Amino acid sequence: MNEKKAKIGIITASDRASKGIYEDLSGRAIIDTMNDYLTSPWEEVYRCIEDDQKTLEETMKDLVDNEGCCLVVTTGGTGPAARDVTPEATEAVCDRMMPGFGELMRAESLKFVPTAILSRQTAGLRGSSLIVNLPGKPKSIRECLDAVFPAIPYCIDLMEGPFLVCNEDVIKPFRPKAK
Repeated sequence: MNEKKAKIGIITASDRASKGIYEDLSGRAIIDTMNDYLTSPWEEVYRCIEDDQKTLEETMKDLVDNEGCCLVVTTGGTGPAARDVTPEATEAVCDRMMPGFGELMRAESLKFVPTAILSRQTAGLRGSSLIVNLPGKPKSIRECLDAVFPAIPYCIDLMEGPFLVCNEDVIKPFRPKAK
């Protein structure tokens, strides 16, 4: 078991929030959710950037390759608008894609809004890190993370990352029973 402090990257892709036109509530929602979920030590590596594919790719690479984040969670840029390019940036920087994350998030969101089918969230692996795209609204962020997070600690275990311990009163991670 690897007991080092986990570094978790949080990227908000928003032209307006990155310019200070409005507060980044979505990035804050991810940080608050991680604080609710995790009891093991972790460090946030936060970036609020323009919704631009090149900037997104460079930021994801930096968080994984230079900052050493085992998990990068993005918010914003997953819709059908022309500036929504987070899934394309994720696919461009990942070695392998993890389509089950997006499938489950859309299925969960459909319980709340019929427009969930317009969301293009995805996830993928870069090196030994997991990158997960979330929608942009704080309420949707929590709903989607509640759905997929139980698989994330084990995914990070399989990539030999830090051991994430969760507050099981809030979220129960799935790990196979030892034989």
